[in-house]
Amino acid sequence: MTSYGGGEHVAPPPPPAHHRRSRREAFELYSARVPFTLKLVAVWAVILALLVGLFSAADFDVDWMRENATFIAKGITWTMIIAFLSIVLACALALLGALGRVSHNAIAVGVTGFYTSFFRGTPLIVQLFLIYLALPQIGIALGDPWADLLTLDVLTAGVLALGLNYGAYMTEIFRAGIQSVGHGQSEAAEALGMRYVQKMRRVVLPQAMRVIIPPTGNEFIAMMKDTALVSFLGASIDQMEIFRRAQLLGRADFRNLEALLVAALMYWGLTTVFQYFQLRLERRLSKGFVRGTAGVAVAGQHHAVPE
Repeated sequence: MTSYGGGEHVAPPPPPAHHRRSRREAFELYSARVPFTLKLVAVWAVILALLVGLFSAADFDVDWMRENATFIAKGITWTMIIAFLSIVLACALALLGALGRVSHNAIAVGVTGFYTSFFRGTPLIVQLFLIYLALPQIGIALGDPWADLLTLDVLTAGVLALGLNYGAYMTEIFRAGIQSVGHGQSEAAEALGMRYVQKMRRVVLPQAMRVIIPPTGNEFIAMMKDTALVSFLGASIDQMEIFRRAQLLGRADFRNLEALLVAALMYWGLTTVFQYFQLRLERRLSKGFVRGTAGVAVAGQHHAVPE
């Protein structure tokens, strides 16, 4: 109660509506004082706790998983071999495809256009079986020496299918990288008397790599997981990748869920490792291009921009 000039005690007027804080606003103010890293750790801790609870409720055979994890992990070697060989082939095809797409040659544009259209328009699993099963039939129809040349083992067929498929998708990545380089760079190189190959090798491609490398890392991570599809073609025990080993072992011991869970954790681990290195590479490549912007942003946090 408040006393005013007349001596009467009256209640103070209520605060304006815009001064009242709702529970949501109070929570947002409190949340803003908590470091972002701490909140992120808390979210991950809750998710992991839920997964551990579900894992315990499902009554998995943990002892079996521990005993056979080593056998499944031996497939990591072949998973990485297939992925590395495939990404090398995909990069070579993507570069040729991108150069064909940006050229003014009708034959190059037509061939690269057909290549990207077919391999982006059909499922990868279908392409795997076409290369592994259909090519030998074509070779037999053509006769020697094509019968031997077109009969491929599982590893070669898998690498070829993955490389062709991802090369078609990465063609657009390489094309965008090449076209991101200013046209004046090409004109300057031509003015210096450089031939087309010299211009691309010395001027255009080094600058385009800044745009090409980050999405190529994403493609490699996706390809590493798609190596599991090669298992559908079958493989000898000494060349089996992660999923194939988990599949056979789970069926033999009637522990399919446990085996697939071990394989999933291994793929997750590999993906996490390569995502870490990819992030570091992206930061390194972007240093010279975001430094000025970052400096302005940081300065703006402490000083007002003069008008």
